[in-house]
Amino acid sequence: MFEQKMDRRRLLTGALAGLAAIPVIGLSTRVDAAGVPLDPNDAQAKALGYVADSSKVDDKANPTHKAEQKCSNCVQYKGAAGDASGACNLFAGKMVAAAGWCKVYAKKPA
Repeated sequence: MFEQKMDRRRLLTGALAGLAAIPVIGLSTRVDAAGVPLDPNDAQAKALGYVADSSKVDDKANPTHKAEQKCSNCVQYKGAAGDASGACNLFAGKMVAAAGWCKVYAKKPA
């Protein structure tokens, strides 16, 4: 069997390079999480009937909509309480309005 020895310098260089990459990876995930506002004209937003203001939902076209339903109290919403917008599991990398609504609304458990 062939044994290859790794010298100490190569081992330390590799370890330091790995440690240096950790903050870069962390920053890239924060940028993705920050996201951009969801455009209501986005194809996925249109398909799910997203509107930025729940009070403007067409109740005839969306008979399951109720006035108290908002993104901020939906199980898919990941924003903090009181935020004007937040991330949503349905729209990766996009921020939805806390006052918004879509057809996939599901009330957060109390």
